[in-house]
Amino acid sequence: MCSYIFDRDPAGLEFAEALGAAAARGVQVRVLLDDIGAHYSFWPMDWTLKKKGVRTARFLPVFSMRSVHLMNLRLHRKLLIVDGRTAFTGGMNIRQGNRLSTAPKRAIRDVQFRVQGPVVGGLQDVFVEDWGYSTREVLQGEDWYPKEIPSAGKMICRPVVDGPDSHMETVRLLLQGAAASARKSLLICTPYFLPDPILTAALNVAALRGVRVQVLVPEHNNLPWCHWAMQGSIQELVKNGCEVYFAPGDFDHSKLFVVDQTWSLFGSSNWDERSMRLNFELNVECYDPELATHLSRRISERLLLSRRVGLAELESLSFFVRVRDGFARLFVPYL
Repeated sequence: MCSYIFDRDPAGLEFAEALGAAAARGVQVRVLLDDIGAHYSFWPMDWTLKKKGVRTARFLPVFSMRSVHLMNLRLHRKLLIVDGRTAFTGGMNIRQGNRLSTAPKRAIRDVQFRVQGPVVGGLQDVFVEDWGYSTREVLQGEDWYPKEIPSAGKMICRPVVDGPDSHMETVRLLLQGAAASARKSLLICTPYFLPDPILTAALNVAALRGVRVQVLVPEHNNLPWCHWAMQGSIQELVKNGCEVYFAPGDFDHSKLFVVDQTWSLFGSSNWDERSMRLNFELNVECYDPELATHLSRRISERLLLSRRVGLAELESLSFFVRVRDGFARLFVPYL
């Protein structure tokens, strides 16, 4: 399992108990955490996991001479693989706020996917590479890779790996190509919408040639400066016909992208430069009209409850707000 954030709260401790119980009954367990993300909790979760017999490691330790110069790079991937046959991936961190049934103080809407079939082998390769880089341990053999993984359906899908290494800008090129090939619709759901000039141009061109471009973002972001920077940069998109909606209520951390109700992308990447250039990300692209239609319906239901941002609203913002938003935009490459 790897995660960006693994909080030491009731949800995290429940995971720790399950992982510890698995290790106690002889299951080989490996947990990889991003070093920056591990410090979101006052007492990092890997300390608790180690006490329960779970092998853990941190990706690019900030206070290590080996990687201190890489401290701005983050392992943002979320992945759990069971017996090499079933995987869970998406954008969800492990924290109490994601358990909406408990009515947490800071609720977080999100979506995670269960994946089965041969594609799990590709997802496992991503973890094995990250773990090997962090620990020098090579995970191989039937304990990790079953001899055969039967098909679990007819969907065509594959992992999309992105990071500031040999996979540099993979997601950026994929998003640009998807926008260029769209014929009818582009649906984007993301918590942080700060596209660079290349992606902004791709969305504008799509809208100008008649594709309906709809972007759903939270009305109240958990990082206010990200909202300020976004508000200062979407005017060009709105002017060219792209529809931007602010979703009310709980902070929505979902990351979904659907093209023409045929192709869909889900995973850990946000629509911002940090995801495109600095983070190690993991997504899954799927060619399947049934899944794409389901995700489109999910996003459309949220759009009906959301407020569309108009050009007049953006142009009428006060001088102070414009200066604040413009200043926040200066830090877009690192937000």
